[in-house]
Amino acid sequence: MFDRNRILLAVGPSLARCLIRVLRRSMRFEFLNQEIALGLHRSGQPYVHAFFHDQLLMMTYSYLGQRSGRRLAVLSSQHRDGEYVARTLQGFGHLMVRGSSGRGGAAGLRGLVRHLRGGLDAAIATDGPRGPRHIVQVGVIEAARLGRAPIVPVVFAASRARRLRSWDAFQIPMPFSRGVFLYGEPLRIPEHADRGVVEASRRELQASLEDLTRQAEARVSGPGVPP
Repeated sequence: MFDRNRILLAVGPSLARCLIRVLRRSMRFEFLNQEIALGLHRSGQPYVHAFFHDQLLMMTYSYLGQRSGRRLAVLSSQHRDGEYVARTLQGFGHLMVRGSSGRGGAAGLRGLVRHLRGGLDAAIATDGPRGPRHIVQVGVIEAARLGRAPIVPVVFAASRARRLRSWDAFQIPMPFSRGVFLYGEPLRIPEHADRGVVEASRRELQASLEDLTRQAEARVSGPGVPP
């Protein structure tokens, strides 16, 4: 019997990886403040790679730890969309943890904390898996707090991109466009922080990601990025 979802799940991730690699080959990327992440890698400090869900497509190239043999544990939702994302990113060598950054994501949170304490970096789409768009969920703060790891906000912007009619207005860069990855200052949450400190940290991360996104978008709308 014809099962459309099963067929899409079988071929969709491979097609997505091909699209991502083709875009990467055609685009010119610029990495700004990358020393923030590289410095943590050199010191052996695991960290949480935090970004907005709509910037996910090219975000695998923002992770620089693979240059030094590090590995990234990525939080992926248990929804069907999350299965597509998981299978796609596994093809880039990432370790997938199933769960959520919001309510009901206890299993995913425990998995990320375990990997952070074990020395792996972790990645979370802070407003996933279902939004609201660009509203940071508390799960990323708890993962960093319990995992004893700083959070590094990371954003991506492209000079030309299409936006899908999805809850997050998902961004697909156009071939031969310019792309910018911008890294923000690490945010550290004390392990024994109370609710007030956790909420203040959530708001701080929110403001940082919003500000970095504005800076990255301004960057790609300006003069050309060198190859």
